[in-house]
Formats: sequence, structure tokens, C-alpha cells
Amino acid sequence: MGKTYKQKFNEKHKLPKDTSHSLASVAKLSGYRKSGLETIYRKGVGAFKTNPASVRPQVKSSKQWAMARVYAAVNPKSKAHKVDKTHLIKR
Repeated sequence: MGKTYKQKFNEKHKLPKDTSHSLASVAKLSGYRKSGLETIYRKGVGAFKTNPASVRPQVKSSKQWAMARVYAAVNPKSKAHKVDKTHLIKR
């Protein structure tokens, strides 16, 4: 299995690969506004609840799914970045 978006985010910012972050921390490190990341997070929670068939078996909570979407959205090479780029506003 390849690297997760969280691991890629941590690698880019020279942090231990499994370090977790708050939305405020992701905003500070990525340079995007926290308000936009909160919108993406809410979309992740909604997707978890409304389409459980699309959720991978190892994901146990809506919060986990939502943060994965945030990490993916701040990666310019991801599909999530293209989908959520209107919410990604630089500070």
C-alpha cells in the first residue's frame, strides 16, 4: 500500500509520518484558511454519514474520514484538491 495523504503531508512538512494535526495546525502548515478547511471537513463528515458504502473498512469514524479528506484536499496532486479547490483560500 502506498503512502496516505496524511503521511505525504507530514513528509512535505518534515514531521514524523504518523503525526496527527488539528484543522488549525493543517491551516498553519499549509497556508490555507481554517474556514475553508472546516468546510471540507464538514463535507467529509457528511459523506461518511450519507454514503457509508464508499467508506473503507478500516475507517471507524466520521471524524477520521473527514480529516483524511482535509489531508487529501491540501495535496495539489489529489482528486480531492480538484473537487474542493474553491474552499482552499490562501491566508
